[in-house]
Amino acid sequence: MSALVLALIAGAVVGVALGALGGGGSVLAVPALIYLLGFTPAAATTASLIIVTATSLTALYAHARTGDVRWRAGALFAAAGLLPAAAAGAAASRLPRPALTAAFAVVAALAAVSMLRPGRAGTGPAAGGAGPAKAAGTGAGLGALTGLLGVGGGFLAVPALVTVMAFEMRAAVGTSLLVISANSLASLATRGATTAGVDWAVIGPFTGAAILGAWDGKRLAAKVTGTLLQRTFAVVLLAVAAFMLVDALT
Repeated sequence: MSALVLALIAGAVVGVALGALGGGGSVLAVPALIYLLGFTPAAATTASLIIVTATSLTALYAHARTGDVRWRAGALFAAAGLLPAAAAGAAASRLPRPALTAAFAVVAALAAVSMLRPGRAGTGPAAGGAGPAKAAGTGAGLGALTGLLGVGGGFLAVPALVTVMAFEMRAAVGTSLLVISANSLASLATRGATTAGVDWAVIGPFTGAAILGAWDGKRLAAKVTGTLLQRTFAVVLLAVAAFMLVDALT
């Protein structure tokens, strides 16, 4: 199968995940770029940030049209992660390949396990969210993760917005896309040298398919229960994490 076809298929899957779940696309984009398209881990994390930034902005627009984005709270949450994202992005290129792959696999596995656990859905402002300090700390952690591993952090941002900020699920999904976009842009700003070596003949079609997939994911989320989508994605993610961890350790 040609690289173009693989890029289009992988891009569509990433876009659907981002559109439907408000995150998770990047944790599939990185292994797809490494194992299907032959990118190095460092190049894959940079390429993933490009793909996720473009796709998240598209999905953010779709969710904003339906009023599912809390702009002020999301901007404050994202702002706490901008500097950590930039610093971690600068450090990522210095990590050895096995360490970067293993770290990504561990984070992906933890995300999958958290998705399979019974969720604690927020019910809006009355749900009793945490204070500004905890929210800022959570935002900073998500930013560092984005910069280091090339993931948007949406698979962690959604549960964080539900449990820490007391958002209902629909608002958490929409607002997480604002956080993902901001963190990804901050991390990309520190990766100027690595973006020059990105294969745009592959990344272009991958990104285009992901953008189209994001619209389909938004429509899918309205028809299928969030629990079913989340659990299906978690099982796939767990399998990918196990494969990457074995690859890093052998």
